[in-house]
Amino acid sequence: MIRIVPYIQARLLLERRSVRLNEAERVAAPILKDVQNRGDEALLEYAREFDGLGERPLRVSPNELAAACGRLSDGIREAIETASRNILEFAKAQLPREYFEEFGSGRKLGQIVRPLDAVGCYIPSGRYPLPSTLLMTAILAQAAGVPRIVIASPKPTDEILGAAHILGLSDVFRMGGAQAIAAMAYGTATVPRVDRIVGPGNIYVAAAKKLLAGEVGIDFVAGPTEILILTADGDPRVIAADMLAQAEHDADAMAVLVTTSQALASSVQAAIENQLETLPTAAVAREAIDRNSAIILVTDLHAGMGLSNDFAPEHLSLHDPSLLKDVRNAGTVFLGQHSPESAGDYAAGPSHVLPTSGRSRLRGGLSAVDFVKVIAIQELSPAALRELAPAITALARAEGLEAHARSVEVRSVN
Repeated sequence: MIRIVPYIQARLLLERRSVRLNEAERVAAPILKDVQNRGDEALLEYAREFDGLGERPLRVSPNELAAACGRLSDGIREAIETASRNILEFAKAQLPREYFEEFGSGRKLGQIVRPLDAVGCYIPSGRYPLPSTLLMTAILAQAAGVPRIVIASPKPTDEILGAAHILGLSDVFRMGGAQAIAAMAYGTATVPRVDRIVGPGNIYVAAAKKLLAGEVGIDFVAGPTEILILTADGDPRVIAADMLAQAEHDADAMAVLVTTSQALASSVQAAIENQLETLPTAAVAREAIDRNSAIILVTDLHAGMGLSNDFAPEHLSLHDPSLLKDVRNAGTVFLGQHSPESAGDYAAGPSHVLPTSGRSRLRGGLSAVDFVKVIAIQELSPAALRELAPAITALARAEGLEAHARSVEVRSVN
């Protein structure tokens, strides 16, 4: 049964267990090196050992993608198309604008926005195959104009392959784990090298991304998923359902309710127990609820918001929209009682690839901006350079960089 604890105990409770990557890194490191050195030969060996590839090719053929799409039910196809429209619309709105404007007489500045050349999207397909993750990563890259999008999924289902076909993606590979991350980071004869790898995965995927950060761009190293719901009131059944929706992901998931109401806390506790009785994923959800989750009682919502900002949750649900102004740290925010986290997981528009383990202190969720480069432009007139020359030459000589100063003076601006 989920715990109900007072605010004074909350800080200790919300100290996340560290994601132990050390052992995973020791396993992943030689795999990365092997794929770097032996390319497809090593990749095929690992795919057959860990992913059940058998004698099938790594690359999924266009005919296979089309056939998988043909097997989709009308309902799934329509769901993919609805979600895709919403994700694309929001992703385009996220992109930074280009401009080139006067910033004072003769000093013209601006920026151009250019897509990355190639990106890799890792799509989990283990216990819970996630076609939604394909939509939530690849569509953002498409909105940014990335010309090559590589999809890696160890055991792709018809829904994953069909979604790839609907999006017009052709670089789809049956590969997973650290070996897939290595293949996309280094490139092989079969798998194109990419500039950035995004998408969640197991601990070996996380370890591989951490080890290769710098060799290739990554989104973030993902830990267990989490939600924090902050409210003074609400329907206990709705709150319980939202907490269980997060808990069913993984036994390490965390679902937290922060409330001022003892009555609501008790009602939510009972509702969780009631809903677990009929939940098909109860075995996983139960462990997450009993081991990692809690209902925290606070004296007021201001204290609750302070707790939330310190915790920096992946998902933050605020039943009172007026609290939004006080949010400093969150991967994504759901406002009002009719905005369930599952809407964000599938079809509302923003990506569900989000920072966990407190990393929302550093950034928000994956966005179209992650797939572009913003390149600054500067153009100076002779008059503008003359105006800046004293500052440039003084700073250059203060740093001992004489050639920098002379590169201004040689233009006869004084």
